[in-house]
Amino acid sequence: MRLDKYLKVSRLIKRRTVANEACDGERVNVNGRQVKASYQVKEGDVIEVAFGNRTMRVEVTQISETASKADAPAMYKELD
Repeated sequence: MRLDKYLKVSRLIKRRTVANEACDGERVNVNGRQVKASYQVKEGDVIEVAFGNRTMRVEVTQISETASKADAPAMYKELD
């Protein structure tokens, strides 16, 4: 699954266009590397998203084309 779609489906970012802009603005890293929105996410990847002065680090635990609001947090595990 594309990175921008994963960020939207997992509800880490609310809209896919915003996820695309975050990737283009170099605010998203996967496994320590800057990546484009077209990057293919795999289970076990560590995604870092910079939100202003806060950075969220998550590990991909599940990939699903769709997820309800209740199921979305099961797609990733927050890291410290």
